[in-house]
Amino acid sequence: MSILNMIIAHMPQGVADSVETLETLAESVTSTESVSAAATTTAELSVWDLCMKGGFIMIPLALLLVISIYIFIERYIVISRAAREDSTFMKRIKDYIHEGEIESAKNLCKKNGSPYSRLILKGISRIGRPMNDVLVAIENTGNLEIANLGKGLPWLATTAAGAPMLGFLGTVVGMVEAFFALANAGSSANVGVLAGGIYEALVTTVAGLAVGIVALFAYNILVARLNSVMKLLEGKSMEFMDLLNEPA
Repeated sequence: MSILNMIIAHMPQGVADSVETLETLAESVTSTESVSAAATTTAELSVWDLCMKGGFIMIPLALLLVISIYIFIERYIVISRAAREDSTFMKRIKDYIHEGEIESAKNLCKKNGSPYSRLILKGISRIGRPMNDVLVAIENTGNLEIANLGKGLPWLATTAAGAPMLGFLGTVVGMVEAFFALANAGSSANVGVLAGGIYEALVTTVAGLAVGIVALFAYNILVARLNSVMKLLEGKSMEFMDLLNEPA
């Protein structure tokens, strides 16, 4: 007999009953907390575990995500550099052309190295020809510059549309497997087996949507940046054509 029990035995009957009731309640609370903690621990599921349960479809989705992030970062840096503008560039080009220093103007364009400087360089190389020829050369060069800057955008657009469909394909395959396992279980089948298969199958849909959303935002951000570069090129080409049309 424990010391606590000996003390309770010497207490008046009413007090002893109250103490025993408190002990019973304390044990019940402790037992309930243990069960709740165990249930909480069982219910926890990490993102990594979910990814592992997604099946083989998670591999191409992961590759799409990594490639999309790489394209976004690389293109964002390139397009941001192309959008930088030298405020004194056109003024110096104008001075060189008015002074007849065509080679100096060409060297300035080569030294600048920006898309709009290559645009102006092409126009300078066509000086002396009909104005329409100069304009066509500048427009063709501008189209090539935009095409080079836009590399990777089709990949992002395809990923934004295709990743959710790929994730949905994984979900359909998982659902087929879950119902197949349920059918084979026969009389021993239960809701837990079906629910587990369904939530594992839905993991690929969540992953596909996440990858698609990332690619969609990346695509729209780059398109917005590319549009700003296009406006810059159009402005520089118009400024150069106005320069050629100025009286000597």
